[in-house]
Parts: sequence; structure tokens; C-alpha cells
Amino acid sequence: MAGSREDGEILRREKNARKSKVAEKGNALRSGSKALAGKKSAEAPPETAARAKRLFGLKKWRYIAINTFLIFHILAISCWCMPLSSPFIAVCRDALRPYFVWSGLFQSWDMFSPLPKATNSYLEALVLYKDGSTKIWSFPRMEQLTLTEKYSKERYRKFVETILDNANAALWPDVARYVARLPEIRAGQPQKVMLVVKWSDIVRQPDGTFTRAPWDEHVFYSYDVKPEDLQ
Repeated sequence: MAGSREDGEILRREKNARKSKVAEKGNALRSGSKALAGKKSAEAPPETAARAKRLFGLKKWRYIAINTFLIFHILAISCWCMPLSSPFIAVCRDALRPYFVWSGLFQSWDMFSPLPKATNSYLEALVLYKDGSTKIWSFPRMEQLTLTEKYSKERYRKFVETILDNANAALWPDVARYVARLPEIRAGQPQKVMLVVKWSDIVRQPDGTFTRAPWDEHVFYSYDVKPEDLQ
């Protein structure tokens, strides 16, 4: 029995010794790897370190630029759409107007209140040709376009609203010339372009429901096409 206990003790000691050797080898390998990495880092050429420093600087400035733009844009949108009227807000909007006109993001709260738009309308051009024939050309209507077409032509909705404003009558000749120069229009030798607005009022009924009034139309501008307009 004593011999068996001694043999077991010897086996345990040998096992522990083997574990200790394996652990020492692992520590030695890790230390060697760290030393090698440190040596390689120390041996890195100066231009590599300078390049890394430049890249870090560019990333830092890019981060600053993006965040500066986001902060400016959020504040600009808030100032532009704020449903308040004050001298300070008016000055800010005048300063921001070029940016919003360029980006196409301008919008005001009067679209929604106190009197939201109560009319369906769209714009057409009636073209009279040299041979006496006529043709109707319609500006893009959002309700007739696909989702992909709306993506590039949604601003025509605002364009029509702007054109129908008498304060922008100076734009009407340019609109008529644009229609006359369209390839499918110019080929027939147009002589006159008439801009026509068609509309239907949305009428509130006594019971609170809404109905659409009959469509009406009005020729609000007529333009005689000149030969130089088709060049």
C-alpha cells in the first residue's frame, strides 16, 4: 500500500512538472512575439509614420466637416420652417434663401395652415402649328407618374404653383419658348403657344365632407413663336 501511494505521488509530481514546462514555453513564445512586434514597429520607416499621421489628420477633419454641416443644416431647417414671424427670423431666412433655393429644400408652413390648398390644378400648353393643326402638351402631373418618374419630376408640382402666380408673369414667355423648342413640338413648326391652367375646387359640404367641383380652364398667356425661338 505504501508503495502504491509513493508511485501515485511520483506520477503527480511528474505531471505538474510537465504542466510547468508547457506554461514556461507558452510565456516564452508570447514574450518573443511581443518583442518581435516592437522591433518591427521600431524599424518602421519615418515616411510610413508620417503618412499614418496625415491620414489620421484627414479623418479628423472629415469628421469635423461632416458634423459641422449636419449642425448647420439642422439649424437652417429649423429656422426656415419655424412657424414664427420676427425680424430676427426674417433676417436668417434671407441669409439662408440662396442655400435652400439651390438645394430645392425650401418649404413654408403656409402649405398646411391656416388655409391649406383647396384646389386641384395642372398646367397644359395648347400649340398651334403653321398648317392650322393643334396639339396639347401637358406638363408632368404627379398623379400620372410612376414612383421612379416622380423622383426626378416631383419639383414640377412647385413649378406649376410658381408659374400660376401673377407675380411671376415675367417667366411666362420663357415657359412658352421651352414648349416650342421641344423636339416633338419644334418639328411641326409651331406658330403660337398658349398656356392653359385647368382647376377644380375642393368644396366643403355642410355635413363636413368634401366634394370636387367641375373642372374649369383658363388661357392665361399666349405667345407668338418667332423663328429665332426655334434655333
